[in-house]
Parts: sequence; C-alpha cells; structure tokens
Amino acid sequence: MAQPQMKHGTPRLSEIARKVVAPDGITSTGWPAVRDCCSQKMGVEFDPWQHAAGRLILAKRSDGKFASMIGGVGMSLPRQVGKTYLVGAMVFALCILRPGLLVIWSAHHARTHGETFLAMQAFAKRSKVAAFIAQVFTGSGDEEIRFLNGSRILFGARERGFGRGIPGVDVIVSDEAQIMSDKALDAQLATMNTSLFGLAIFIGTPPRPDDPSEAFARMRAEAWAGTLRDAAWIEFGADADADPNDRKQWAKGNPSFPTRTPAESILRLQRKLTADSFRREGLGIWDDFRKASCAFDMGRWAALEVGADEVPTSGAPAYGIKFSPDGQTVALAVAVRSGDTIHVEGVAHRQVVDGTRWLVEWIGARWGGAAGVVVDGKAGAGAFVKALGRAGVRGRRLVELTADQAVTATAGMVTAVAEGTVTHIDDDVLTGAIGASMRRPIGRAGGFGIQSMDDTSVTLAEAAVLAHYGAVTAKRSDAVQGSTRRAVMLS
Repeated sequence: MAQPQMKHGTPRLSEIARKVVAPDGITSTGWPAVRDCCSQKMGVEFDPWQHAAGRLILAKRSDGKFASMIGGVGMSLPRQVGKTYLVGAMVFALCILRPGLLVIWSAHHARTHGETFLAMQAFAKRSKVAAFIAQVFTGSGDEEIRFLNGSRILFGARERGFGRGIPGVDVIVSDEAQIMSDKALDAQLATMNTSLFGLAIFIGTPPRPDDPSEAFARMRAEAWAGTLRDAAWIEFGADADADPNDRKQWAKGNPSFPTRTPAESILRLQRKLTADSFRREGLGIWDDFRKASCAFDMGRWAALEVGADEVPTSGAPAYGIKFSPDGQTVALAVAVRSGDTIHVEGVAHRQVVDGTRWLVEWIGARWGGAAGVVVDGKAGAGAFVKALGRAGVRGRRLVELTADQAVTATAGMVTAVAEGTVTHIDDDVLTGAIGASMRRPIGRAGGFGIQSMDDTSVTLAEAAVLAHYGAVTAKRSDAVQGSTRRAVMLS
C-alpha cells in the first residue's frame, strides 16, 4: 500500500497512534497545500501527530480524488487532544483554497455545537484569518462562517435536526460521532450525493454503553478486523488495562500531553468524570467492544444452554442454509419447536470447494419430515436452490429469503435470545459465531442483519437465524405428525 510522502524526521502516524488504517491506492496527499495555507496565510502551525493525521485525512488516489471519499475518515480521540484545532484549521484552509466550498459541521448536543462554533468564531477573528472572511452569522440555528470567495461553513446540532436536506455539501464534519445512529448518518451522507469533493470526517470519543453508536462502532470494528475499505481510521488511546494515574499512559492516549495539554487539564478532567467516563473520554479506552457491540445478549445466550437430555426429540425440523458473501463457505443449522420454545443447533460449516451436492443430498433425504428450508446468500444460493428443485425439494416450504424477511428473521432471533424463548446445546462454533455478530443495517427503516465484528466467521450464526425463522413461520399443517429428530452434528 503506497503511503503519502513524509518529511524526514516526522513520525509515522502508526508509530504514535493505537490503531491506523489507510485506504488502498494512495499515491499523494492534499495536505502540503493545506499545511502551507495554514502556515503562510493564517499563521497556524501543527504538532507532528497533526501533520501525520492531516496527510492521511487528505490522502488521494492517482485520479486526484480523496482515497477515503467513499467510506470517510473516522477518528477516535480523547478530549483535549487538539482535534478541533486540527480539523478546524484544515476546513478553513480548504475553504480558502476552493472557492464555493460548502461545509457542514455538526455535533450531537447543542451545547457541544455552541462551544465549537464559539471556538471557530474566535478563529475567524484572528487578524490573518479575518482577511478571508466576509461575514459571521451568529443567530441561533443559523450559525455560519462565510468567506469572501463564496465558501461557507454551517454549524448546527443533530439533536435539533441540523444536517438534513442541505444540498450540495462538499465536506461533512461530524463531531460526537459516537452519538450518531445509522439513520442520522444516512441523512448527513445524502447531502453529499452531488459533490465531486466528498470528504466526510467523523470525530468521537469511545462511546458509553447507552450511546446510539452503531455507525461509529461498526467503522471501528471493521478497522480492527481489517475489513475497512475505501476509508481511514485513526485511534489514539491508552492500553485497555492502563492505570488511570500513569502519566505514561496519559501520553499514549493523548499525543498533545504534556507539550500542549498540561497535567492540570487532565487532572481536572479526571476529577470531573466518573472512573469509567475518564477511561473513555480522558484516555480514549473503548469498553469491551465485543460485549458492547454484539447483536445478541451473550449473558442470556449462555443461560439458554441445555444438555443433551433436554433437546427436543420430536417435531418437524426447519433448516437454515447460509452462503458466505464470497460464496466460499456454506453453513447449515436446524431448529425445532417445542411448545413456546425453539431449539437451534449448528449442523455444518464447510468450504464450498467440491460443490454442494452433499448438502443437496442431505436435505433431500430429510425433506419429507421437514417444516421447511430457508436459504440465503447472494453468492451460491441461486444455483443451490435450483439444485434442490431438481432433487424434489420445492414448494412453499422452500424459502429463498428476501431482504424484508432477513430483517424479520434477525430481529426475531435477537428477541428470542433476549426473552429466553430459544435454546441451544454446548457448541463452541455456534456460540463463537453468535458472539462475534454485530448489527449490519439493511435498508433505511432501521432494519438489520448481522456481520462479523472481527475475523470470526458468523455464517453459522446466520444459518441459525434462518433455521429459527423457518421454525417460527412454519404452518402447523407443515409439521409431519410423528416425525422425530435428535441432535445431529455433521463433520
């Protein structure tokens, strides 16, 4: 992966940050022009970490477009680091260099938005900066900095609906990104649909457990899992087990300490916040990510385990078959209703190297006594369903899942775990897949499926969701009277 050129002696961002992910295809960066504008026209200088972050944020591909134009730039940083100074100066420089640029800068809370606007207003009044400013509008809800060349920066709070329906936006700066739902994110990104510039920057601290942080948390999960594409991630934070009084850890989490941020500032923050809040906001430490981000309540899941002697031995089973997104693996799960409870098990998780004939034959042999078969997967599912048809597996009991049904199926399984209406046996593979599952948005109405939060495959968990859905939706008339089954694992 090509990296933007750095001046001799400047540390790489990866040497000073906890986690850095850069998009592929970087050949240059727009940072030198912005840096020179800041220094020569506005009298603004940066620290080494800010130079390194700026190079990555403005990294470009060979066509001159931003390398993170599709996925955006995510930054997880503690308080009092200098992130507003960095991004604010960068945005001012971009406005000066590109006449007519439109920027929206939002925070979730009105109070945070107000503090940021006051800081930017003061910045605009600097003698060197003021030469480029036409007017500063300070009316509540209409805060704006307008440049002589027609560029504008609009400020507002998302909790008041700011950021929706503003056409032609070129740059989005989303502060407090840890408090941003997928719905709010969609509304903001829609404003950039017509821009050829398209720079989105999401800045936040590690979220609290009750924050609607799915968008920010998902971006971080993909960064750590190595699956983040066309986007950049910059994370500063102390070690997860850091002593909150260890000043070496302060420096690890806050690159501005002690040069720009004195000890007194961090001590003041430590005394104002609870211990957990200081870990997040003062040191940049994320809570147990797997626990906080998992789509399922794993405490409840563990409590729903049953022994082999408690597994239902009668009833018509429903089967769930899920192909991985790349079509390279397929998973099979089974579910059977027992009163008001549905029991689920993982059956198989295999590489699709030698085809799926074995699976067609396996399902075909059990089709007569099945409540149904639910199949999903853009890669592989279509051909597999046709093969099932040729084997006589067809009719209303064979379901090729739609997007709406996928939303219903996932929500149903999540609810069943929470309410205790599903059981499972001791199976490390299925439990590992369930525990690695995080929500994946489907559509724009709040629906979701699941995806992996790390490098663990969740295909078996998805198959279990499908099997559960098959058991839930099976009509009573589909249940073959007297059919029996026992827990079965297929190697």
